[in-house]
Amino acid sequence: MDQSLFHLINQQWTSPVLDLFMAGLSDSQIWRPFIIAIGIGALVFGGFKARAFVICLVISLAMAGLVTSALKSAVSRHRPKHVQTVRMVQLQKARPKFLTLFKKPTTRFSDSSDRTSSGPSFPSGHTVNNTIVATYFTLSYRRRGWLYWFVTLAIAYSRIYLGAHWPSDVMATLFLGIGEALILLGFFELIWRIAARKWLPDVFAQHPSLIVGQAKEFRPEA
Repeated sequence: MDQSLFHLINQQWTSPVLDLFMAGLSDSQIWRPFIIAIGIGALVFGGFKARAFVICLVISLAMAGLVTSALKSAVSRHRPKHVQTVRMVQLQKARPKFLTLFKKPTTRFSDSSDRTSSGPSFPSGHTVNNTIVATYFTLSYRRRGWLYWFVTLAIAYSRIYLGAHWPSDVMATLFLGIGEALILLGFFELIWRIAARKWLPDVFAQHPSLIVGQAKEFRPEA
């Protein structure tokens, strides 16, 4: 089942438009400058909730990266290209990086040189990171935060489309990311309620929760 679904997504349900979309969506280097700019903007111009959101999220992603690396080493599952021929999409080089989205990507099938490249397959780092972001957005900005799940699911799908992960890798990683996000959020909330109540009672009275519950949409402070 896992291999059959992988072959459908990777080699049959494809098109030139999807090649560019999936490759561009999955390339974090394209989006990193924009994400950093948004994060800095939230820290500088945002209110308490926006700042708490960014700080907690950055810490969570750093800790999740350690968990992902440890699990990759422990599970050591082969990527699809390590054990069979897969269809691969490669973006063309461009500076700045986002200009590659205006160039037609190249496609090829993996060969023997790809069987030893890249690390283990499970878990998917792209999927776990974006699942954590989606969970944070859902709990923090409940009116529209859930919309980020469309981005997360698209990125998760792109990892299969591009031949980087098995479908089961992505599905399991979605649950892993949700679990990590909830555990870390619970830990941050506990620390905040203990420390802030003792040392920042006035701030705690206004903000009894870091990001969960009474979060407001991001608005610049006057």
